[in-house]
Amino acid sequence: MNILIINGPNLNLLGKREPGIYGSETFENYLSQLRTQFKDINIDYCQSNIEGEIIDAIQAADGKYDGVLLNAGGYTHTSVAIADAIGSVSVPVVEIHISCILAREAFRHVSLIAPKCKGSIMGFGLDSYRLGLLSFVK
Repeated sequence: MNILIINGPNLNLLGKREPGIYGSETFENYLSQLRTQFKDINIDYCQSNIEGEIIDAIQAADGKYDGVLLNAGGYTHTSVAIADAIGSVSVPVVEIHISCILAREAFRHVSLIAPKCKGSIMGFGLDSYRLGLLSFVK
């Protein structure tokens, strides 16, 4: 099984950025743990602060991966283009959020990408990614 994790803007700063919300662990460290825990799954990873690069990664995943875990960061609430990209591919996409976006500022309560995704996982810290992987395994 091949899974692609795509992280959006500012998620390259995990471990430094607002540790009270996002924790103090870097994503690279957590990814290493995921790969150890899920040895039978090839997990590829990319991160971009640029909307078009996220769209390119979603489009390139079609036919290459069995699933995509997407944490679109702030683009979750603003990007019709990312939602359209998800709707344009056959690879299933699971929306991931480290924090519970429904418990945060009102502008974060709306996800433009959720209607195009297989499902959404939020609020479990970095463990949200593990739960997303499980959604493809089980």
